[in-house]
Amino acid sequence: MTLAEHPGAHVGRDGFPGPADFPDSPFSQALRQPILLGLFLPIQAGGWSASTLPRTTDWRWDYNRDLVLKAESLGFDLVFALSQWLPKGGYGGVFNGQALDSFMTTAALTAITKKIMLVSTIHVLYGPMHPLHLAKYAATLDHISGGRWGINVVTGHRAVEHEMFGRPRIEHDRRYDLAAEFLEVVQKLWADDENFSFDGESSWALGEGYVSPRPRYGRPLLVNATGSDAGIAFAAKYSDVVFIAPPGASDFAAAVAALPAHTARIKTAATQIGRRVRTLLNPMVISRDTERDTQAYHDAIVAHHDDQAPKGFHGFDSDAHAWKGRVGVDAPKRKAIGGNIEIIGTPEQVVEQFVALKAAGIDGLQLSFFDFKPDLEFFGDRILPLMKQAGLRL
Repeated sequence: MTLAEHPGAHVGRDGFPGPADFPDSPFSQALRQPILLGLFLPIQAGGWSASTLPRTTDWRWDYNRDLVLKAESLGFDLVFALSQWLPKGGYGGVFNGQALDSFMTTAALTAITKKIMLVSTIHVLYGPMHPLHLAKYAATLDHISGGRWGINVVTGHRAVEHEMFGRPRIEHDRRYDLAAEFLEVVQKLWADDENFSFDGESSWALGEGYVSPRPRYGRPLLVNATGSDAGIAFAAKYSDVVFIAPPGASDFAAAVAALPAHTARIKTAATQIGRRVRTLLNPMVISRDTERDTQAYHDAIVAHHDDQAPKGFHGFDSDAHAWKGRVGVDAPKRKAIGGNIEIIGTPEQVVEQFVALKAAGIDGLQLSFFDFKPDLEFFGDRILPLMKQAGLRL
């Protein structure tokens, strides 16, 4: 039986309420903040910056655990990380392929955190993942975390990742069709009081499936990263948070000029079907107390840019739309710094740029740093108080 034929089946918000529909959910509580604050964990070697300048940033568990506990103590709302399947050596250079799995890392964090939301990046179209697996795993982590766990849904844009699981890459828009079918079934398993069977267009089927316990607030938080028409349509229907890249450029002035139209397009797609989504951006923050010291830190990162990592990055075929046409994205400076927008300046200047991003329609900041531990410490001491003064955080 297909989902549409199932008695009592509903599609979208009315049938599958999400955490924003429950006033006491961790997500609803986070939304009381003027702007969401997240940390983009460096669970892969090299973090987000193709630079060989010495730093503490490390992919290992202990380092990332400490980052999350520090972010939680500072009042951050959420953390997540990337998920990738690459052959030996990764992209090369500082991105040598050493990496933790996002799903397992954030699952482990549910037991040692109390308030921060933990989002697992999961590829749903290849590998051993079945909707019944994910529905059960998610319900379990929701139970352990008290409703603080979520899923960043990934369909996979690199051919090598699909091929690693013995399959050819699925056509771009078709991936979103199959991901929608996957999520519809998972949501039915979270919501149905009876056994549920399904046989659709995917390579898996479901026979009298049932899951308990049920997620505490309808379902876990759902996130996806996109910039394509198909991806935006998918996000409008299923996601609570849409992780975006500024169209056209990564330098601040060009990005902030392009963002209002881009964020409005995404939010309108959701409101047209009776939903609301929030936009999340990944700024790379480079900051010191003075302009001179900030510029010196920036210049040192760029001076140590790693030529090997960018070459390796482009050695794997991708059909992602979000990064197409971005000016300067391949420049050594851009690769050395990382992130999908550069926020460079004194603490006061950083907060001014955050205010401009909020005015451009950004609802959340998923921060990256070059040297994560000391830079996060600096952020908490010098930048976060100014964000509160500016009305960005309570």
